[in-house]
Amino acid sequence: MGILEKISEIEKEIARTQKNKATEYHLGLLKAKLAKYRAQLLEPSKSASSKGEGFDVMKSGDARVALIGFPSVGKSTFLSLMTSTASEAASYEFTTLTCIPGVIEYKGANIQLLDLPGIIEGAAQGKGRGRQVIAVARTADVVIMMLDATKGEVQRSLLEKELESVGIRLNKHKPNIYFKVYNKIDQISMEEVDRLARKPDSVVISCGMKLNLDYLLEVLWEYLALTCIYTKKRGQRPDFTDAIILRKGASVEHVCHRIHRSLASQFKYALVWGTSTKYSPQRVGLTHTMEHEDVIQIVKK
Repeated sequence: MGILEKISEIEKEIARTQKNKATEYHLGLLKAKLAKYRAQLLEPSKSASSKGEGFDVMKSGDARVALIGFPSVGKSTFLSLMTSTASEAASYEFTTLTCIPGVIEYKGANIQLLDLPGIIEGAAQGKGRGRQVIAVARTADVVIMMLDATKGEVQRSLLEKELESVGIRLNKHKPNIYFKVYNKIDQISMEEVDRLARKPDSVVISCGMKLNLDYLLEVLWEYLALTCIYTKKRGQRPDFTDAIILRKGASVEHVCHRIHRSLASQFKYALVWGTSTKYSPQRVGLTHTMEHEDVIQIVKK
């Protein structure tokens, strides 16, 4: 019996088992087995990896964002608009057959954007290329769920079900954060646009008319929780051409480690200019928390 058949049998047994205190332990065992088999589905098969199907994309840049959705919702067009990468787009389904990476340059950060093949219902159980798509989504810092605004709530509920069934936690901090992007708003009424825009963790855009893309980048930046730190050498002006990108809440010690692994051990103090200080410059230690666009000058022993 294969993994899919085992999953099906367990789901049937769970469905027909009456839920009460006497069956609580048995149901717990069944659910644990189900989670184990679903995790096995996400492990890439040897045959798939040997063919080089394009899903094993090296992580690069300061953060990784996965673009996930059903076929023909506009993911490829979005990738082409936001990056310099051309992803084949057409008005028919399953155009993108592999994982296509691009880079968004925003506020000094390089954000890797992955255009994943269109997911289909039953992806978590291995239908289509679903398990490879979901496996890559699990490696992302943020998942953007792109939805077709003309197809109501059906796509959203189906995708949420597929992702949650394999442990991708929706709108939770660590390990996965995601938000929804409703594309093709130029094809629906203003009333419907307003309704979708007011939904939590949602952004409305139109790739065709290039509407609201700047706001989407602002929201993405907030979800990624990145901070740009600029360095300054003694007697010189700050280097605003090469920012150090860290997570919000990063300390001076994190900055030291990013510059060189031995710098923290040689650290004497730092001078910081910016919103994290009471006055500029302020002399601080390793535990000082940096804020966006702070400038730092490190003094060694």
